[in-house]
Amino acid sequence: MADMDTEGAAARRDLAVRAAVEQGLVGGAGTAEPLTCLLDTAGIRASAAALTGAFAAALPPGTPVLHAFAVKAAPLVPVLRLLSDAGLGCEVASPGELALARAAGVPAGRTVLDSPAKTVAELREALELGIALNADNPQELARLDALVGRAPASTAAPVGLRINPQTGAGAIDALSTATTTSKFGFALRDPGAREWLVRACLDRPWLTRLHIHSGSQGVPLVLIAEGVRELHALAEEINAAAGRRRIDTLDIGGGLPVNFASDEATPTFAQYVAALREAVPALFDGSYGLVTEFGRSLLAKHGLVLARVEYTKTSGSRPIALTHAGVQVATRTAYAPAAWPVRILPYDAKGAPRTGDPVAQDIAGPACFAGDLLAVARELPRLAPGDLIGVPDTGAYFFTAHYGYNSLPRPAVHGFTVTDAGEVRFRLVRPAQDVSEIVSEAGGDLRDALL
Repeated sequence: MADMDTEGAAARRDLAVRAAVEQGLVGGAGTAEPLTCLLDTAGIRASAAALTGAFAAALPPGTPVLHAFAVKAAPLVPVLRLLSDAGLGCEVASPGELALARAAGVPAGRTVLDSPAKTVAELREALELGIALNADNPQELARLDALVGRAPASTAAPVGLRINPQTGAGAIDALSTATTTSKFGFALRDPGAREWLVRACLDRPWLTRLHIHSGSQGVPLVLIAEGVRELHALAEEINAAAGRRRIDTLDIGGGLPVNFASDEATPTFAQYVAALREAVPALFDGSYGLVTEFGRSLLAKHGLVLARVEYTKTSGSRPIALTHAGVQVATRTAYAPAAWPVRILPYDAKGAPRTGDPVAQDIAGPACFAGDLLAVARELPRLAPGDLIGVPDTGAYFFTAHYGYNSLPRPAVHGFTVTDAGEVRFRLVRPAQDVSEIVSEAGGDLRDALL
């Protein structure tokens, strides 16, 4: 994640909360929205600069490098546009994500397609547009055999193989993609697999890349680095067998974990590069072009959910604050709280940090199921109706990927900047979803279709 100014980011956040109340983006009942989400533009730019700078400092000048943002982490066109302006491309895993990247103006040559279930149409489109893609399995490779020769020669879409190094799981099974039985990629350690992969590349001159992604949150740097080392060794073996450099680019994925326990941004991209240099020093000798696919680590620290406390109550002697932020913006926290704990920042109705003696209280969301909780028995100054809660570190995979439980509407997302004079300026990134849109998406225009 970014080697960013933690104190400066926290100060910008508090200024933005107060300004959001003053400018009517969130706040009191009947006068403002009960829920909104904020993105710190300066923080995002700082993350992008930290990523590009860390690799640039470690590589020989002129080494081809593409940092492709994982669109699934924040599928918002203005965010992709901002990152593109900061020098990043896009990694997409569906037709929808590709459409978002193209809408943001990201060139085909700075886009990578990864998905374990690409259709023939998706493969053909990538080849025709010149979008790099990584094949996931032998059947997909067979499809490419039939398609590559038909693609326009002018596109020269780079094609690679996704490798599963089978190096093991991190702390969160669902986000560990290098397990023995992972659904992703060509299993490297299965009997005969390595020899098969070498031959597959020797038989196909158009295979010029290898790709790996060992997982993300919960996967330690040492395990990520081990997977990259396996990838590099396989590339060297293929090139030695070919007698020349057939594999010229290594896509090393992303997966840098995020610290959700405090404002500290750790591990940093510089620490990630240091871990790779220790494990695979030859990765940085300029022999291979590199592609990265970071998502959460670029955006998480720069997002804030801001919600009104609607009611407070006591049940079984436990104080409960009922808010408008829950499973729809923090889905993983509601369903897997042990793996995805979030911090709660209390603010008063004017947007100032709330102070007072801490009281253990539950922070509940608006959805109609008992598990819709952001925090249980959390020690905070006692909240009151009209107060606000902030949920930091939510700039990726939280409110950016709305979950429509109870037909709760998607909240507005605003980017913000802070001037040298302390003025906060907001820009709409995604409008709040209107109830009429919910009805339309639910087949409102087709109400008699089943009669």
